[in-house]
Order: sequence, then structure tokens, then C-alpha cells
Amino acid sequence: MSITGSAKKAPRTGPLAGLRVLEMTQIMSGPTCGLLLADMGADVIKIEKLPGGDDARGYRDPQINGVSAPFLMLNRNKRGLAIDLKKPQGRALMLRMVQDADVLVENFRGGTMEKLGLGYETLREVNPALIYCAISGYGRTGPYADKGGFDLIAQGFAGLMAVTGEPGRPPAKSGNAVSDMNAGILAATGILAAYIHKLKTGEGQIVDTSLSDAALQQTYWHAAVWLATQREPQPTGSAHILTAPYQAFEASDGWINIGGANQTNWERICTVLGHPEWREDPRFVTNSDRMAHLDELVTLMNAVLRQRTRAEWQADMDAAGVPAGPVHTIGEALSHPQTLARGMVVTLEHPQAGTTRGIGCPIHFSQTPTNTGQAAPLLGQHTRELLQEHGLSETEIDDLIEQGAVSQAAA
Repeated sequence: MSITGSAKKAPRTGPLAGLRVLEMTQIMSGPTCGLLLADMGADVIKIEKLPGGDDARGYRDPQINGVSAPFLMLNRNKRGLAIDLKKPQGRALMLRMVQDADVLVENFRGGTMEKLGLGYETLREVNPALIYCAISGYGRTGPYADKGGFDLIAQGFAGLMAVTGEPGRPPAKSGNAVSDMNAGILAATGILAAYIHKLKTGEGQIVDTSLSDAALQQTYWHAAVWLATQREPQPTGSAHILTAPYQAFEASDGWINIGGANQTNWERICTVLGHPEWREDPRFVTNSDRMAHLDELVTLMNAVLRQRTRAEWQADMDAAGVPAGPVHTIGEALSHPQTLARGMVVTLEHPQAGTTRGIGCPIHFSQTPTNTGQAAPLLGQHTRELLQEHGLSETEIDDLIEQGAVSQAAA
């Protein structure tokens, strides 16, 4: 079969089967949104710019047979169309596709779509029922509405970097792109809420979220402290800011997380560690006492925990009903039997990269299971297929390719 996507597409399955999404996004936040919708059955059409496509295609380390592994991770289950939106033919093609779309997702800097002649007001005239989702650095309102945004900048803006890392160390960002990924999740959630409204009323609307909003949402506990007391929370390493003991401790062969998030678990921990007298120690009787003497508590617990392995302590904690678990490397986490049993690592076949693996869908359904079987598209892999679906003849498609308004992957 040709890799240009001229064959008839396979029917979509899942709870969102029948939903058509135009994804005009790149890098991470927008593709995360599109990935979730696609895994749940939506027909997500990834519209990439010309030349070059999604900037994530340029992330060459690591790569698989010349294909960006980060791009492959976030763009499975999508059909690919490459358009030059700066050409009038490209803009006309977008307006034609919007007529049949339920959702359009974009993560451009504010005002970009308007400059292309594809702002919401224009698209609404073509399709009043369109759900238009905009993911930006700071949202569509406020003094920063026109500023661009990146995950690092959003984490700093939202205060996340002020509470991440070890006490007394320089500001640290989360190891993962938390604002990017959370913005994509929030966008998908907003789209589904707007889709329910559309099913009830036939009315489309704008769904607006941002990296800064998504990062601020991750500060619930820390914001609760500041809003109630105006006291600035500080970094606590792996420790919790409200309860103790709740952090990573040292075993003889690595680190183990122990969650004594309530009084019952604390008392069980004392028993497991062989120090029931700690329950009556005035430094540790209540959660407030333990938080006030956290350094002393951690020193005492580490001295005991270093005497045995993670697995040995895990078994005892499990038997006592104490929440505990090892601090895995990424490789250990992705290879764990629980991860594999949940289908959280999937294998796909890509026309250029060959056999690849990715993270599975984290949402599971009993009646409408997700389908994660289609690898990320080549740049313009489904251009001809999609234009045919929108009523263009072979001659018209060839003309658009000749004019450079669209591109298709080589066969």
C-alpha cells in the first residue's frame, strides 16, 4: 500500500468516534490534546505548516531511522496534511475543511490565526457550530495575551520553580514539561465539555486555556497556603508541604517513597520500623509536631531504612497497609509488570521508523475501548486522501501540489 494515504481509511473506534478535529498545533501542548482525542476515537487531522511541518520533527536526538522519537510519541492515531497557510489556496482549503469539522485546535501566539485570515470570527461564519480551542502562553485575555509562551517560562511565571527542588538550592523546574502537558489535558477537557454543549444546543464556542493557567492549576496546595496566610511556600524536595512523613527515604539499595499521610499510617510506620515509642515522642505525636521536627524525623527514619532493601521494606509496608513504593528510573517504570498490564506501553509500525514504542492511553473504557494502533504520520502522508474526502479532484490536488499550497509524502 502507498504511504501517501490514498487507500480508504480504517474506521475509527472509541467513545469519540465520529468527532472530527483539525489540529493546527506543534511541539507538545496542542499535540497532547490531539493525542488524547485521537486515542479516544476522534478523527484528528494534523495540519502542519510548510515548509518543515511540526517543529518537533526537527528534534533529532533521539531519532529512529531518521524520524524524531518525540514527534512519534505525541502524534500517533492522527492523519497528516501539509498546507502552506500563507498561500491563498492554502487558506481557501482550510476554510473548506472547517465546514465539516467539529473542532479546531491551535497553539499559535495570540493574533497569528487572525493574521492568516483564519481567526474565530471568520471561521464561525463558515461553521457556526465549530468548537475553536486556543492554547497559548497566557490566554486570549489580559495584558500578556499577545506574548508567546514556553513550558519553562510558564513554570517560572506560576511559581512552580520557586517550590521545586531541594531547600537552599537554585530554582528548579519540574523534570517533565508539566505546563505543556497539563495545558493539553485541560484543552481536551474543555473541548469535551464544549462538545456536550454543542450536542445539546448546536452552538459552537471558543475554548481558551494557556500554559500559565495550566501551571497555576498545579499549585493547588501551595496556593492554599499563600491565599490563607500570605506565607510563601518553599521547596521541600520530595517532602509534602502539609503532612509528614510523606517523601522519599533511603533504603540500602536506593530510594523508597513512604506515605504517612494520616495518623493511622504514621502509627503503622512506627511499628514496621520497630520504633513504636515514636508514637509518644512529643516531637512526633501529631502531624503538626512532625512537620515542626521534620529534619529530625527524616534522620531517624533514614537510619533505620538504610539497613534493608527497598523490596524488603516494600513487603513489610504492604503487609501493614502503609502506602509505599520504589523511586523508579524511567526505564524501570516503563518495564514494570503493572505498567505493561495497563497497556501503557504500545508498539506501532511506522513507514519510515519501523517498529516503535510509545506511551499508551491513560484512560480506559469498559464499553468503548481506545485504539492506539496507528503510528504518527509522515509530513503530508494523508494529504491526497483528505483532499479527496473534501471533494477535490485528482487534477485539483495535483495543481495544489504544483503550486506548493500543499505537500504529500513521497510514495
